[in-house]
Amino acid sequence: MTHRRKQEVQSPLKRLTDAAAAIDRPVTFMEVCGTHTMSAFRCGLHSLMPPNVTLLSGPGCPVCVTAQGDIDLLIEVAAEHDVALCTYGDMLRVPGRRGSLEKARSRGADIHVVYSSTDAVKHAAANPGRQVVFAAVGFETTAPATAVAVTQAREAGLDNFSVLASHKRVVPAMLGLLGAGKVNLDGFLCPGHVSVIIGAEVYRPIVDRHRQPCVITGFEDLQMASGLARLVELIRDGAVELINDYPEAVTDAGNRRAQEMIDEVFEPGEVRWRGLGTIPESGLIIRESYASYDAQRRFGLETPEDHEPSACRCGEVISGLTSPDACTLFGDVCTPINPIGPCMVSSEGTCQAWFKYKRNLRPKFRNKESEIRLSEVPA
Repeated sequence: MTHRRKQEVQSPLKRLTDAAAAIDRPVTFMEVCGTHTMSAFRCGLHSLMPPNVTLLSGPGCPVCVTAQGDIDLLIEVAAEHDVALCTYGDMLRVPGRRGSLEKARSRGADIHVVYSSTDAVKHAAANPGRQVVFAAVGFETTAPATAVAVTQAREAGLDNFSVLASHKRVVPAMLGLLGAGKVNLDGFLCPGHVSVIIGAEVYRPIVDRHRQPCVITGFEDLQMASGLARLVELIRDGAVELINDYPEAVTDAGNRRAQEMIDEVFEPGEVRWRGLGTIPESGLIIRESYASYDAQRRFGLETPEDHEPSACRCGEVISGLTSPDACTLFGDVCTPINPIGPCMVSSEGTCQAWFKYKRNLRPKFRNKESEIRLSEVPA
């Protein structure tokens, strides 16, 4: 951080510090975005906060929250069905019960890394004799692009393109987390990019029903510091409000066109989340009118049960129940080179952020418990 940037950040940090000094108890906030997670660690935000203010990482990494059964289904499709699987690169190394997509590819599976959903459509158009499946993962930020790919495939008359969708919705996850009552929070730092799509007002039930203040902010150090200052000031003043601290990008209603594209292809449905279980209306399911582009229906696929290695605590990490250094595998058995869980794989994962920026906290040795549990990790 440059000297000028430090001076710019000082103002919201001072506001945060002054407000925290007026609060006689610890306060805990949660950011529900993987980009916030990585940005906070990268700029050293945690080390600059007052002692009574804690920022937890929540279920904001799309790779990390994908249920283990969905990961296993992707690997099964790639390994056992005569298809070309197109996927974003951050899904390649997520471990399942039978290895990972990367390992499946090394064994001969036809797997392609793409940079957009439309790349998968182009691959299908260029290979008319080959079934192409796109692994669609992400929150409302990436769902419109998947919807565009499906509509493009229909318009082009491509009968060899389909989608294995694992899209998630942010607000139902936040409501599910609060409803479970396992973590005590004082407010949320809400993600800027998702909010560009869904709008600010969708967080209203969290504020009105659960009495949790929400502040929407961007991802720069100054923006995050300002958002946290706003949250602490709300606690100091005994106020519960929804504040859009990112008005240059986020509106109350969001991006109507993007919402229309999502609604055209998808409908809300009950889906499974890693660590959070099954949450009603928290996923995006392909509508019946586009059923022929649903890979699960096209190939008659059954989603496997979730079987996570007992040693991996990714589910607890993304639920705000524990930190990576509490895991017996973190930094020793589980590293970015040899990830055991998705939170160490993804560039937005909390475990990878800890490993990059708080590596000195990793365990100094492998204990007997991790040795025993490691036997459950697939080769």
